[in-house]
Amino acid sequence: MKTIFKAAALVLAPMTAMALTSVPAAAQSKTGIAVVDLQRAVATSSAYSTARTQIQTTYKAQIDSFTARKNAIDADLKAKGTALEAAMKAAGGKPTPAIQTQYEAYQKAGQDGQAELQRLGQPIALANAYVEEQISAKLSDALKSAMTKAKVDLILSPDATVSYQPTVDITQSVVTELNALVPSVGITPPAGWQPGRQGQGAAAPAAAPANPSQQPASR
Repeated sequence: MKTIFKAAALVLAPMTAMALTSVPAAAQSKTGIAVVDLQRAVATSSAYSTARTQIQTTYKAQIDSFTARKNAIDADLKAKGTALEAAMKAAGGKPTPAIQTQYEAYQKAGQDGQAELQRLGQPIALANAYVEEQISAKLSDALKSAMTKAKVDLILSPDATVSYQPTVDITQSVVTELNALVPSVGITPPAGWQPGRQGQGAAAPAAAPANPSQQPASR
């Protein structure tokens, strides 16, 4: 889900920098300071939750194929790794041409497997990115609206704090605003769509998630 926070980071970065480099200024905040977990806000929004369910259904065949192939590749790499360890142990830990060849084959199998999984996972990765980009387009507005209603003029991320009381966490308020601004999103990208390009033509393939059936991890 990392891509979703790039736009929001532009809003938060100046405020976070103020909090970290100018404590007196933060202490003189006119109205208040709050904490927001943007990742959690997006992940619990109605649009995101619904889209995730739709992706599981619409892309079930691709997800099943990805999972089955990943399991097979993992099993093959494990077997090759075990055989390599056994060969090294039998050789007393000393490198030999045969072991070097075996090691190179193991490395190549891993690289080939990763490339194959990336190709298989591309449709799901693009669908996830498309969902995230639609929500991220309204994330800044949702944050500003939540700040106004909470009478807050300084926002910190949880990672930028040492400790805080639950009462200063307005993450749920951001979720509420997101739900109002983005009640739903599409899960099928237009032809040629790429993250951040708004359909300006195909570019490099999007990286496949480690497991398309799970939520994208934050960056």
